[in-house]
Amino acid sequence: MKNLSIAFFLLFAANLVTAQDDQDAVDVSYIIGHQIGTSLGQFKDDIDRDVLIQALRDAIDGKESRFSQEEASQKQAAFFQSLQRRQGSDNLAKAEAFLAENGKKEGWTTTASGLQYTVLTAGDGRQPTAEDTVTVHYTGTFIDGKEFDSSVTRGEPATFPLTGVIKGWTEGVQLMTVGSKFRFAIHPDLGYGPAGNRGIPPNCLLLFDIELISIK
Repeated sequence: MKNLSIAFFLLFAANLVTAQDDQDAVDVSYIIGHQIGTSLGQFKDDIDRDVLIQALRDAIDGKESRFSQEEASQKQAAFFQSLQRRQGSDNLAKAEAFLAENGKKEGWTTTASGLQYTVLTAGDGRQPTAEDTVTVHYTGTFIDGKEFDSSVTRGEPATFPLTGVIKGWTEGVQLMTVGSKFRFAIHPDLGYGPAGNRGIPPNCLLLFDIELISIK
């Protein structure tokens, strides 16, 4: 009887391990699938989910791709170029609509280039020229308020020559005096344009709060 009990316990334990292993496989399968889905989230409206799932199955089963490596590269390049053009067109329309309304707000000024700014804090220092190097604190956001870069968040001001930044900064910072803080709305033509830049989508309007600390 004792041996039977031990055998039953060992069988029960073995079943627990198997069940746990099966659950781990289910959990990890979900985790991997969710990670893939998250990485493709920005393309959710541009991909065929059924075809995507079939391609995953084919790859897991060791089946060859429908396309050669060269064909795949060409098709991907064409797809992303088309996507970028469409995204750039949408962003440009949003930028121009925003600037049209923003330019009507009290306290905002629009320059000949289309740069818009408002004075948050007036300073009494000197103004820089395009040839100067300046030290500033800044925070950059998109129209929706999402922050994409900030020296304030990093806790360290930035120093750079005014000839080495986007046009909106080169023009805008020259309007400032040391000690002042401005908010700028920068048209894509004065920013990163249709190419975008490291996390900046194509033709994206940029909002910057800039505090001019010093001029070198």
